[in-house]
Amino acid sequence: MADPTRLSFDQLNAALKAAGEDTRLRILALVAEAELTVSDLTDILNQSQPRISRHLKLLAEAGLVQRFREGTWAFFRLAEGGGGAELAHALLAQLKTNDRVIARDRERLASVRAGRAAAAQKYFREHAAEWDRIRKLHVADAAVEDAIQVALAGHTFRSLLDLGTGTGRMLELFGPRIERGLGLDLSLDMLLLARDRLERAGLKNCSVRQGDIYDLPLPDHAFDAVIIHQVLHFLDDGGRAIREAARVLKPGGSLLVVDFAPHELEFLREQHAHRRLGFAPEMVTQWMTAAGLEPVLHKNLPPGRDGKIAVSLWLARDPRALVAANSNREVA
Repeated sequence: MADPTRLSFDQLNAALKAAGEDTRLRILALVAEAELTVSDLTDILNQSQPRISRHLKLLAEAGLVQRFREGTWAFFRLAEGGGGAELAHALLAQLKTNDRVIARDRERLASVRAGRAAAAQKYFREHAAEWDRIRKLHVADAAVEDAIQVALAGHTFRSLLDLGTGTGRMLELFGPRIERGLGLDLSLDMLLLARDRLERAGLKNCSVRQGDIYDLPLPDHAFDAVIIHQVLHFLDDGGRAIREAARVLKPGGSLLVVDFAPHELEFLREQHAHRRLGFAPEMVTQWMTAAGLEPVLHKNLPPGRDGKIAVSLWLARDPRALVAANSNREVA
């Protein structure tokens, strides 16, 4: 049987030729860090858009990078499977982490990310008071919240972490039935709204604070459940956020992701800082699996009569508690 991770002579030759050029090798190192657009790479590498596009075409044809189109944008990331992916990872593993060229590119990547974060924060500042109204573009909030509660009904948890808490609605929803709730958000304006909501609800067991979803100020295995509700579409790297969420889950804990299904409302990107126009079911499932979690549910909620965007739910569990229980039974 043929090994799908092995390349033919012609495939290997093409892949090595694609990677064997300084700009393309730099591109490989960058898309290993984050999903990037042609425009992002143009800014980082200070080269023309047609030139960057040609480099990406060669890398994609060689199976070293993957391309994902969303509306008028295309995102590129390091290939995840096959011989091309293995070769790309092997080549990048040989690079010195403190290499001068790569370090400079990473600094520029950080600057591009900072610019996006600033744009998102500007949006949040300007729209904090109307956040709940914007959500009405999709499935009705009540229907989404009912689905969230049903999804978590069979998962007992005493502590809840709400990432990108926004107005604190998830904490308000689950606060009466948990011992401890914490919401994190980068936007100070959102945190003001969330604190006001929790105070009005009398939920003294819940609190909010500023925090970075990519670098949570929390220890490992700290929460029974984590919710990421309508946050991923604002992020550069949803997989990275899910890995960090998985890190703070207790063994046997649950991660629930709620976000848009794929759509074509380009104005949300242009006017409301949406980075992604929804997510295909397999994308979030792959991120969960890569983070060491076991996906157990995907559900799609179609938009209502006046809505335009479907909403998807993904639920995964940390399998470590199940592994430990099985091991104990075997020993017994």
